[in-house]
Amino acid sequence: MFQPPYPPGLPIGPDWVATPSTTPVRFPYDASEVAQAPVGTVELARRAIDEAVAVKKAAATLSSRARRQILTTAADAITARREEFEELLVAETGKPLVDCRVEVARTIVTLQASAEEVARLHGETVPLDLLPSGDGMIGYWTRRPIGVVVGIAGFNYPLLLASHKIAPAVAAGCPVVCKPAPATPLATLWLVDVFRKAAVDAGAPAALVQLVTGDVEVGSALVTDRRIGAVSFTGSSAVGHQIARDAAPTKTLLELGSNAAMVVAADADLDAAVDAALRGGFYASGQACISVQRLVVQESVAAEFAAKLADRLGEVVTGDPRDEKTRVSALIDARSTRRVLDWVDAAVSAGARVVSGGGVDGGVIRPTVLADVPSGVSCWDDEIFGPVVCLRQVSTVEEAFEVVNDSRYGLNASVFTRSLATAHQAIEELEVGAVVVNEVPGFRSDTMPYGGVKDSGSGREGPRFAIEELTVTRMAVIRPS
Repeated sequence: MFQPPYPPGLPIGPDWVATPSTTPVRFPYDASEVAQAPVGTVELARRAIDEAVAVKKAAATLSSRARRQILTTAADAITARREEFEELLVAETGKPLVDCRVEVARTIVTLQASAEEVARLHGETVPLDLLPSGDGMIGYWTRRPIGVVVGIAGFNYPLLLASHKIAPAVAAGCPVVCKPAPATPLATLWLVDVFRKAAVDAGAPAALVQLVTGDVEVGSALVTDRRIGAVSFTGSSAVGHQIARDAAPTKTLLELGSNAAMVVAADADLDAAVDAALRGGFYASGQACISVQRLVVQESVAAEFAAKLADRLGEVVTGDPRDEKTRVSALIDARSTRRVLDWVDAAVSAGARVVSGGGVDGGVIRPTVLADVPSGVSCWDDEIFGPVVCLRQVSTVEEAFEVVNDSRYGLNASVFTRSLATAHQAIEELEVGAVVVNEVPGFRSDTMPYGGVKDSGSGREGPRFAIEELTVTRMAVIRPS
């Protein structure tokens, strides 16, 4: 059992508040109990917003020095206990240890980079004398905090996704209320505790960072409160669209689902492409928005690519996520596992064939490669969020790009090629938020402007870009007397 290093209850206002009930958090691999987690209510959500509004002015007037100190102190605290965070993430998400190590490392980078961006948060002067009426006048603009931020994170990367909400908000001078996914609240609670202690050490109110757990009603109470300045959400497209409707006209930043494609051109390094498909298709057990789902391969090399992929699929070790060798483990819950298996069965019934893998071993879906998956089935059209990749042949690179774009999603995509012309063509033509050349589409630096188009969302994450999203410009126009 995990023994929380933070107080019981929820971090609301200056203290931790008791909740009416708790619920078990279970280890997805064997369903054993990890810990009891507090369950929030609509009333507690409203109280958290009240507290955030009460400290909004104090947050907005925090010095750059204080905001940077909070972020660096939090980064140092997580670094000092990174192995404990890694173990907790394995326990509550069921993700393999190797992926949880990456999550903690990326969280630390996010906090450090956000601290650095505090010094770059400034405006600039504006020439007003382009019109005669502006002669002799002075103009400049500054960036001001947008106000209270509500951050809602998905279950698959609970620590990292929460840091993508909290760190930019603190850097911008905004109070933030975070809501983790019901299945994975523990690491986020610890993260918030770290931030609150860092805030108090820097002379800021603890209520600068708060957290409320709970169901859809709790989330609705948070995003529909007209006193908030912005909602930042990471999760499914359907939920993101509902949040945008409910929150309007409040600003919403949406990092939603995907159906990431990887194009393998005829001139590609096939061994490198196969390696990328293995790494990109199955990390986090496939529960990542930019894991490889669609492999679009030119037909002249498709047979060789498929053979190489099948030969190496055994390298993707399945089993206990606590084992350093494991790459695929149990999904977050039994319902998710059943859904993925049903989607695979439906694809096969529609004409797809299983190249390798398939089925379940000890509750873990075997890494699966499907070929000839038609459009119109979920395995090809939707986000599978499991260890399944789909292979399709095309005649030309141009056809491959058309296939990639024929999707309601547009987060990341990649192309493997030795041709600089093909690489630039991909960058110009692919309708996605990021094009990655000769790497997995899931390659991501937490300092890049991350986000998608179409049903993959709106707005951008990454410290510099998210901080700007959580500010508004204020223009100053002065006519000296």
